[in-house]
Amino acid sequence: MSGFRKFILRGNLVDLAVAVVVGTQFSSLVKTFVTAFVNPLLALVGGKPDFSSLVLTINDAKFRYGLFLTEVISFLISAAVVYFVIVLPAARLLALFERDVEATERDCPECTMSIPIRARRCPECTTQLAAPSGPPPTGTSPHRV
Repeated sequence: MSGFRKFILRGNLVDLAVAVVVGTQFSSLVKTFVTAFVNPLLALVGGKPDFSSLVLTINDAKFRYGLFLTEVISFLISAAVVYFVIVLPAARLLALFERDVEATERDCPECTMSIPIRARRCPECTTQLAAPSGPPPTGTSPHRV
């Protein structure tokens, strides 16, 4: 029983549960945004985006491919909205914050292990390193130079 308790209370499982709940709510938010704002804009341009009436009938079997087509279009619109309204601005904001972070590590020229910028000897291969001249460079990756 204690093993099960450890499994349930592990950080990864709790993080996953939180991600699922937040993801579900976010999905609902995006779907509502697309329904409330994007679909009416598209309806102004090209009519109502609803293909649910499209049906293919073969020997009394009805294939409602219009439902699938409507969902595909809805998915593509939702994905475009998420990308251009959330992902792209968030990536630009993160890049803006990371631009001012100073590098704290560099690669050893012999074994390519990441070592602190100010290190004089590699802890892995014990190669004697030249002391870096001047302050560490800015505007580079926060982990490597």
